[in-house]
Amino acid sequence: MDRLLAPIAAWDIRLFTLGGSPVTLFGLPWAAVLTVVLIYLARIARSWTVNRLLHHTDLDVGTRQAIGSIVRYTFLAVGFLAIVQTAGINLTTLDVLAGALAVGVGFGLQNIFSNFISGLILMLDRSIRIGYRVEIAGADGEVKYIGARRTTIVTNDRVAIIVPNQRFVTDNVVNLGYYETLVRIRIPVPVQHGLAPRAVEELLLEVARRNPDVLSVPPPAVRLLNVAGNMQFELQAWNLGYPHRRDQLVSALNFAILEALRAHEIKPG
Repeated sequence: MDRLLAPIAAWDIRLFTLGGSPVTLFGLPWAAVLTVVLIYLARIARSWTVNRLLHHTDLDVGTRQAIGSIVRYTFLAVGFLAIVQTAGINLTTLDVLAGALAVGVGFGLQNIFSNFISGLILMLDRSIRIGYRVEIAGADGEVKYIGARRTTIVTNDRVAIIVPNQRFVTDNVVNLGYYETLVRIRIPVPVQHGLAPRAVEELLLEVARRNPDVLSVPPPAVRLLNVAGNMQFELQAWNLGYPHRRDQLVSALNFAILEALRAHEIKPG
């Protein structure tokens, strides 16, 4: 037995003392190996939770992803404490180190810590979910991933925008999928004076009714917003809430409005 333990004892060289416990030359690589294994197992635990445990439930994809992320972080936190205890470090004696870490979080790591907490808030609050269409900080796209530090938004041009989680907590966010799937679009239509407003109203309504993506319930509507100078109309139409197709619908209606105005010899303002 002594011969088997001899190679390990040769590496059991004390390097320094941490928390009243010695840290040896063998303990450092061993702790590193355990940390790598912990990260790998945490990833497996998250994947198993999302794809196996919650796959046959009625939870949506975003909720399953959020629960999986929380399981992963909990697994990492508990596993890290276990690794530290296995290394022989007494955590109760690290009060000074904990105080220094708190100061570091308060200064140098403030943004990272804030984004991490904001990510947990997003996962638990569920006000922003995977698949939602949002507008924030000049970015307009679909939420594809919510992580511990950042959220990934993919635009219609298939460009991924990385937004820190803190922005979703502190900034105003336009969420097009929060309440319901119906979305109303507004299209301004300036028209020169000299025309009957009701005729222009009926023309715009007819354009909206001909578009298959515009709902009949709620019905489209036309508002006359301004009569000073040119008449300013606004076409309001509802669609089924496919936000990624909203720009296409607006473009199609604008083309149809321009063609209808020219067909009736009406000049836009």
